[in-house]
Parts: sequence; structure tokens; C-alpha cells
Amino acid sequence: MNEFQELRPVNESVAQQMEHILYEVKKVVVGQDHFLERVLVAILAQGHLLVEGVPGLAKTLTVKTLAKTIRGSFKRIQFTPDLVPADLVGTRIYNQRTGDFSTTFGPVFTNLLLADEINRAPAKVQSALLEVMQEYQVTIAGETHPVPRPFLVMATQNPIETEGTYPLPEAQVDRFMMKILVDYPTEEEEFVIVNRVTHDAAAVSPVTNTEQLAVLQRECRNGFVDPALVQYAVRLVAATRDPDRYGVPNMRKYLNYGASPRATIQMVEGARALAFLRGRTYALPEDLTDIAPDVLRHRLALSYEALSDGVTPDQLVLRLMKHLPAPERPLENHVRFNANA
Repeated sequence: MNEFQELRPVNESVAQQMEHILYEVKKVVVGQDHFLERVLVAILAQGHLLVEGVPGLAKTLTVKTLAKTIRGSFKRIQFTPDLVPADLVGTRIYNQRTGDFSTTFGPVFTNLLLADEINRAPAKVQSALLEVMQEYQVTIAGETHPVPRPFLVMATQNPIETEGTYPLPEAQVDRFMMKILVDYPTEEEEFVIVNRVTHDAAAVSPVTNTEQLAVLQRECRNGFVDPALVQYAVRLVAATRDPDRYGVPNMRKYLNYGASPRATIQMVEGARALAFLRGRTYALPEDLTDIAPDVLRHRLALSYEALSDGVTPDQLVLRLMKHLPAPERPLENHVRFNANA
């Protein structure tokens, strides 16, 4: 057994609770282990997800099932070119009978919000999500209204259709903690999917509630991340802005600009949440390196030269991580002291 896992294990009931959530979701969703793990990371770290995948890969089903397991509310918005901001956040309606205005809240007032095909709506609608994703509140007619907590936005993009789509503003893309690429299932998984869909649907049981989930989020925030790992995250993100300074060859020409400090913050938060899911109250280097591609891939603005050469953000991130390896082991004494504090 790894000696770090003997320091201070997560409370068993808390770890089991997260396992029970995943177990209930997998009653319905087949495969997609990476995607499901990242959804739980986003919930624990209080982040948002941008998901790219072709239709029919259980993206909607995953979020809807997850809402049932935590006794939370779920709403779905189908983004279309004729959508207006009021369709998302709500509006003020005048009552002719009473002469008063009343506020009608939009679908963003929920725990789990699925923004389906977000790139099909114009920028003014996409930007309507900015305030609620960052501040967990919306402003309607000058009045501020908080949204329910926990609050998670999962936006989807269809990579195979570009006609009638709008690129996401850089400011909004940066609000998403991670971008997840969802691929087709294997033949074995697809066989199980067909059997499940063509028979009676499995019953999903709620295993927690939003109040208990908030306790898990606070517990996760108390997890320990060694300063050596934080410094590594800082260097990795800084290298996306100036790769020449960090000795990464032939990369500067492929980048217009790199990731913001928000990427560093969310990489550390994601590593801590991933460690929590794996049964530890402290992050290890593999937690950070596992989460790094998901945090960075949508924050790199590629140049025309990168597009012409067929270079992808994932290739650039892997090249960075190859030239900037993670520390082999956190400072052992520091971890031991802080994990038991």
C-alpha cells in the first residue's frame, strides 16, 4: 500500500456516499467512466463542464440521473438561434389587472442545468450564462437573485455540425472548469446499452440530498494540496503563455495566447476533488496530471499555423507535460503534518 494512503483516509461514510452516487448513475449509464468521474469532480469542486460529443452518448441522461440521486432539480435548455437572454434567466411581467410587475424565473434556477448545443445560440445568449456561472446569481430588472446551491452547468457541443453555430466567447469558455471529450462506446458497451434500453428501465434510488452534498463540498475544500504541486500547476499554466521561457521547442508558433490564472486555480481544485473521489484527503501528482488536459484543452487559443498543421490542444498539453514533468513525490514531511492536522 502507498505510504501516503496510510496518513489520514477520508471518512468511510463520505467515501461510500460518493461511490453510491456513481453506482446509481451507472445503473442507467453504460461505460463513460472518464466522463462520469469528471462530472463528480465538477460537483465536488463546484465547477462547470463543457462536453463535446456526437448526439446519443448519454450526456443528457447522465445529468438527469445524477439529479435523481442527489434529490436535486434538473432543467434542460435547448439552445437555438432565436433564443433570447430572458429565456434563460427570466424576466419581469406586467400584470394589467393589478398594475404590478412580477418576476418569472428562467430555467437557470435549478441545481443541475444542461445547456444543450450551447454553440447554436448567438453570443448575447451565451453571455447571459456568464454571471450565473461565476457569481451564482442573476440580475433581472436591476434585482439580484441567487440560484439554488449546489449549481452545475453542463454545456454540450456537437463537433460534427458547424452550420448555424456560433463560436463561444473566450470569456465564457474560461468559465468552464473542464472540457470533456465524449467518444463512442465500445462494442461490448453498446451491446449492454441496447439490452438496457430495450427492456424495462432500471430504478434509480436517491442516495443523498443537496444539503449533504454541500457538506461533501466543504469537506473537499479542506483537502490538502502540497505547495510543490501548486507550484507545478503554476509553471504548467505559465508555460502555455510563454513556452520558450520553459524550454518547450517549436510550440510558440502554435499559440496565440495561453491559459488564464483561473486554469491554475481550477487545476488545483480539480486535483483535490479527484483525490477525494479516490479516497484521500490530499492530492498526489497523478491527480493533477490526470486532470490537467481537461482543464487546459479549451483554454489554449491556437494559431492558424496550428490549424493548418493539424495540431490539437491535447497534443500541445501533452508536449508541455513531457517537458515539465510533475514532481515525483510531494514533500513527505509536509504532507504528513498537514494531512494529520
